[in-house]
Order: sequence, then structure tokens, then C-alpha cells
Amino acid sequence: MAEIKPLRAWRYNEKLGEGIDELTSPLFDVVSEKYREKLYQNEFNSIHISVPKEGPDGELLDRRIEDWKSKGIIVQDKTPAIYVYYQYFKLPGDNKEYCRKGFICNIKLYDWDEKVLLRHEDTMPHSVDDRKKLLEHTQLHVSPTHGLYTDPTNSIEKYMDDTVASPLYDCEDYQGVRDVLGVIHDYKIIQEIMSLLKNKQVVLADGHHRYQGALAYLHEQRENNSSHTGEEPYNYHTMYLTNMESDDLRIFPTHRLIRKIKKFDPDTFLEKLSEYFLIRSLDNEEDVSEVISGKKWAFGLMMGEEVYKIRLRQEKYYEIEWEIPDVVKQLDVTILHYFIMEKVLGIKKEKQPSSKKIRFERSMSTCIKKAISEKVQAAIITQEIPMQTVKDVCFSGFTLPQKSTYFYPKVICGYLFGSIKPEDNNEKIDRSF
Repeated sequence: MAEIKPLRAWRYNEKLGEGIDELTSPLFDVVSEKYREKLYQNEFNSIHISVPKEGPDGELLDRRIEDWKSKGIIVQDKTPAIYVYYQYFKLPGDNKEYCRKGFICNIKLYDWDEKVLLRHEDTMPHSVDDRKKLLEHTQLHVSPTHGLYTDPTNSIEKYMDDTVASPLYDCEDYQGVRDVLGVIHDYKIIQEIMSLLKNKQVVLADGHHRYQGALAYLHEQRENNSSHTGEEPYNYHTMYLTNMESDDLRIFPTHRLIRKIKKFDPDTFLEKLSEYFLIRSLDNEEDVSEVISGKKWAFGLMMGEEVYKIRLRQEKYYEIEWEIPDVVKQLDVTILHYFIMEKVLGIKKEKQPSSKKIRFERSMSTCIKKAISEKVQAAIITQEIPMQTVKDVCFSGFTLPQKSTYFYPKVICGYLFGSIKPEDNNEKIDRSF
């Protein structure tokens, strides 16, 4: 099953690390253009290698990495380690402080059909290609993906708790989340953590495009390397692993924005929807989440200042023609993408992952603003997906439509970088710790 191992991370030098909060950045798919431009003002911010202004495959990016290394901007840790990463956060309207506990390591790359690493979402081809190019030119995993393992006994938590008591970094990020990073060098503890995963499958929670990009790069290298052994550094991927049995895993909904539909007419759209959905007008857009909460196959719909609750007619469910198992067919997002995207708007399933007519948005307030200002033709409000549903879909061997989940909080970029260069991966675990 899952093979993991420690890594010699590249990190900002000690002096720069004292201001680590000025060097971290959001992941490439959640950073806004406005915030991105602000981060670019700091010449050493991690945004310059995770979302480079010149693109993921420019010569300037290649030179930047080597320049940072030669000048000691980033320095490689001397011995392989496992890095403990805790994220402390609160949710709106809730005074409880949550803590998502996990660790960062290297994990072997597995093809999906090996059923060791399980995905739950589809990917968008252009984003996969961008992430592959970035890996190729930086030779770094610039931010860890997020995977889930199962351990009902929390057998390694005591080691992680001890580690974050003396952290390498401790700062607040753009989400208002407190990110704490510690390091484990102890040989016996590292072996215990490696043993914990060796008989387990891992569910990919976040980072499908980065993982798929690394997998594509592996396939390319394997084909071009006649002496390929399977142990080269490009066979591994840097991942943040958390226990899916934890009470502090949170999955937010991701809403859909509709735009660029030719000759779009709200009245005609509602008329077509009524063939499949029961439609009720609402007085206030702020009530949408509450009105649809816990109701199967129910969504909010906003067009201009008009707000509706729509719910699939029960008998229509049996008209779904996609060849997928019931566990996937019954999901709200499947209903949305089959009946609204394909049947009403005419966007075929195979075209949806790359369609410019569909955009994704986590923020409810942003959906409201864009609908009222008519920057989009419609906003479709969805409900959060339970962790058990993610498990069920993964073990069915099928996937959710793209951008169905938003695991919160997001991992940040800038705490460490994992190299795939051979010379950066030739040290053994130091048994003296």
C-alpha cells in the first residue's frame, strides 16, 4: 500500500524565516488576482515559484530557483525529516477553536488503477499541464498536496503534539488560520509513521491537479529513462497527510457560476428548469443556505436580484443516463451537472471540465455580488459534502465532478519545498537522533 518517506526540505534561510508570514502565499487555484499582485511586490515571496508571473515554463523561473539556492535565499535541511503541520482555525458563528493535525512527507506516486492513492474529483486538463510544467522547470514540489489516511487510535498524535510545542514556524496566514510547523528527526518515530501508512490507502483530499501533473511528469521520465528503477526522486511527491477520523476536518461547498451562454434568457432558463425541478421564489438571498440545508437535491439559484430554491422532482432522478454507480448518481453535484449543465444548458459531460461557461466559487457573498451585478448569468448555490460521502465515492472507484469539495483550511505555500533532484535526495535518515 502507501509508501512514504522523510524528505530533506528546502526552506527559507534562518533570517528570512523570522518573517515567514511575509513569504507564504495561497495555493495557485485559490489566490485572487488582486492579492497575487500584492504578493509579487516581495521579491522572495513563494508566489514567485508557485504562481510565477511569467508562467510555469519560462527561463526566468529556472534562473530564479538557481539564484535563490546560490544566494542562500532557500537552504536545504541537512537530514531527511518528517514535518508536522498543525492548522488552528475558527468557523463563522462558532467560538470553538479547531486544529487540523497532520504531517508532511514524500509519498510514492501511484497510478489511479493501482488503488493505493484514491481520487474523488475529476481534473481540468489545462491546470494539470500547468502544474506539470512548473514541476519540470522548478524541480520542486512547491506546495504539498493534501491526503487523508485512517487511524482510529490516533497512534502518532502524541509525537506530533510534542513536536509542535517547539515549532520551526508559527504564524497567521491569509485565511486567518494559525499555521504551525515542527520537525521530526527521531529515527524510531519516523519508522513508526512510515509503518502506519504501509498497509493503508490514501484519499486525495486536495491537489488533484498537482498530483496529476506529477504523475504525468513521472510517466514522461519513465518513458525517456532507459535505466528507470522506480526509486528516482521523480517517483515521489510531497504530501500533507491528515487523519480522516479526526473531528477537525471541514469540507465547504463550492458553488457554480454560469456565464457566456449565448442568447441566455432568465425566463427561458426557468422554464427549461421547471421540467426537472420544483421552483420556489425566495425573498432574500441571505436565506438560501438555510432554506436548502439538509434537503436532498436542493439548490439555490440567483439571477440578477431574483432568488429561487430549486429541488429535483423525485421521478426525474430515474432519467439519468450517465453510467455511474448509485453512490455517485445520488449526489447533489451529479444532479446539478446532469440536469442543469447538460440537459438544460446543453454542456455535455465530457466538455464540462474545460468549459469556460462554468466557473467555481466558494464564497457565498461573492456569488451574491456577481449575480446582482450581472457579472454572471446565474449563480447556483450548493451544499457541503460530508466526509463519509467522499469516502464512499473514492472506494466506489468513481469520481465526483470537478471542484465538488473545498477542504478547509487550505495548506499554504512557502513553509517548505520538496526537491526531485537526485543530488538533493541522497542522504539517509540520521539514526543518531
